[in-house]
Amino acid sequence: MRTKRQGLIVWFQHMKNIKHIKRYGHLIYSSKKLKYAVIYVDQEALDNIESKLLKLPFVSNVDRSFKPFVSSNFENAKPDKAKQYDYKMGI
Repeated sequence: MRTKRQGLIVWFQHMKNIKHIKRYGHLIYSSKKLKYAVIYVDQEALDNIESKLLKLPFVSNVDRSFKPFVSSNFENAKPDKAKQYDYKMGI
């Protein structure tokens, strides 16, 4: 069974702080220019980890990702006419 996970966007001050952020979850991406990192954590421990991260002196802000709560089932999507033509041709 899959564990339910959610992303956290952690804004920090220096790139050397990435080592400390890695301890709290699975690091997916970090931006040198904008100084943020995306980590995934279990939803059960989300509040606890978020409060711990905010207490760190080098963390300026923590945002939650709402991806698990956004529906990805699209209804009434119009099919692309060029693709339908290609399928009829047998390409």
